[in-house]
Formats: sequence, structure tokens, C-alpha cells
Amino acid sequence: MPAIDRIVLHRIRLPLTVPYHVSYRVYEDFEPIVAEITDSDGRTGWGEGHISPGHTFETVDGGWAFCKGWAERLAGRSVAEARAAMIAAIPASPVAASAIVTALEMAEGNPLLHVPAEVRLPLLTPFHSTDHADFPAEVDARLAEGFRTLKVKVGKDAEADIAKVRAVQKAARGRAVIRLDANRGFSREDGCRFAAALDSEGIELFEQPCASRDWDANAAVAAVSTVPVMLDESIYDMNDIERAGTIPGVGFVKLKLKKMGGLDLLKAGLERIRALGMTPVLGDGVSSEICCWMEACVARVTIDNAGEFNGFLKPKARLFAHPLRFERGALVLPAGFTPDIDRAALEAHRLDVATFSRSAVAAK
Repeated sequence: MPAIDRIVLHRIRLPLTVPYHVSYRVYEDFEPIVAEITDSDGRTGWGEGHISPGHTFETVDGGWAFCKGWAERLAGRSVAEARAAMIAAIPASPVAASAIVTALEMAEGNPLLHVPAEVRLPLLTPFHSTDHADFPAEVDARLAEGFRTLKVKVGKDAEADIAKVRAVQKAARGRAVIRLDANRGFSREDGCRFAAALDSEGIELFEQPCASRDWDANAAVAAVSTVPVMLDESIYDMNDIERAGTIPGVGFVKLKLKKMGGLDLLKAGLERIRALGMTPVLGDGVSSEICCWMEACVARVTIDNAGEFNGFLKPKARLFAHPLRFERGALVLPAGFTPDIDRAALEAHRLDVATFSRSAVAAK
């Protein structure tokens, strides 16, 4: 049984081509933790955990300390034993743990990462314009790029957001599906007022109206919304999925690999969402290529709508020597694709590094 020979943790910063706006912050860059694990048979696995301040209870510094502490304990242990230990540790720091769990799953050759035939997975695109006069031009530009699903951010001012959505609908003229995302920005009252006023034409869903743990507020919005509500930030594990399934008006649940903690756990969660009569959505718009590739591999066997694993398109630099392909609004995975990390790019964007080896642990 192969053992872990070496774990290298990389803390990196990837500047974005265009600032990415959500209700609670503006991203100028992504700062993920990247785990590199090599076993005694010479196989290497990679994982990524991007802790987004304001999105989770985790902090970047805390996640970095968590990964270093576990890496020191895991060096020298069998890959299977290490994976079991890390899965048990997920609740303490899910995003940080996911970097190590997914690296272990890749090193083990998890079958979800094997793509036997080329697959094209449609992606949504964020809608950036703020001036209503610019909306028609942006809609036309996104359609020309091949996108057919637009994500429109709301959650700051209910009345202004209602006007914004109507203007986007007018510009789209039925040519694109619209997803609305409040990123927890609304109060219960404002969320209900906004959701009840929506014209449902062309709108697929309304994502995460209120605070993550305010289940009552989100349920109240779902009860009056003219379109199905989707929960995202509220969802961390299977218990949250089960709870979402009991709320009338919640028709969608979105999962992210970094919150579920591992590939197999992600697949199981997506399947459970569908079994409960809801529609699963998958993807993280603030992850880089490693996580987006892994989510795409899971998506090909679990979802049938636009993926949100589009974060790889946002940074100026790519981490793969052969970058993920984007064609006509879709992420394209060639048959047999397995990424090679561009180590020069990794090192050029690295803020910190920590190495843990079996030999060093044995010498202590």
C-alpha cells in the first residue's frame, strides 16, 4: 500500500484580469492554497482550496496553519489512511481540508478524474455592467462568446435591483437564461419584496437571498418568490442538503468541491439533491484551474445545466502547462486529459511554501 512520501503546500496569489464583484466584496485576486502530494510509488496528486474571506468562517491564515499541521501528521502514512483522517477533519476547516483530500484522491487515481471521451460543459458567465445603457452591448458580447446563461448580481438595494433585472431581461430578449445571485445580501424583508416582484420570464433561479445560517429568512423568501430559490452559502454538508429539501420554493442547491471536501463526497451530495426532488448546480467562480478541472470531471456525470466552475477564466495567469480549453461558452475536456502543473507559473505567483517529507518525519 503506497505511503505519502512528500507533501508540498503552496500559498499563491493570482491577480485577476477584471475585478470580480459580489455583494460582500470585490475580488482583485485569488489566493488559494495548493497541495502537492507524492506517494512512495511516485504518483503525484494536486488539490486546491481557495478560502474566500466573507464567504466562509475560515480565514486564509487559519487554513494555511490547518494544512501545515495536518501535512506534518500525514507524511509517511498510507494514502488511504491519510484520506480517511482528512475526511474526518473536514468539519474543522472544509475548504483547507479539500486541498489535501482532493490531492490524495488524485494520487490514488480516483475514477471521477478519468475522462474516457471528449466532453463539452456549458458555463455561465458573470454579468459585469452596472449602467443600464450598457446592458444590450454586454448581452450581445456574451452571446457572441457562446454563453447562454448569465449570472446577475443583486442583493444591495431591492428597488434598484428589480429595475436592473428588468433591464437585463429586456436586453436578453429571451436569448439567454438568467441566474440571480444575492450572495446573502438581502434582509428578510428586502429579499421577500425583491423576489415577489420578479417577472419570471427567462429567470432560472434566485440564489441565496439571505444570510447563510438564517434558514427562516431564506425560507420566507422562497415562499413568495416567483422563481425557484437556490441555496449556496447555506450548504456545507449532507445535513444541509437534507434540510434544504424540506423547504417549499427551494428548487435548486449549489455545491462546491471546496465545501464538500472531496470528489466522492461532492458526487454523493449532487446525487442526493436530485433524489430529494431538487436540481443540482455545481461550480466555484472563485477557484483556479485545479479545482475547476476537478469540478468539471464530476459535472460530466452529475449535472445537466450550466456549470459555475468558470473561475479559471478570471486570473491573468494559468497553472496548467496545457490550460483548460474554453470554446464557445463551454469548458472542453479532451479524452484522457490529465493536467501538468506549470511549475514556473506556480513559483512566480507563490507567496509561501512548506514541505513535509516522510524522511524528515522519521528523523524526528
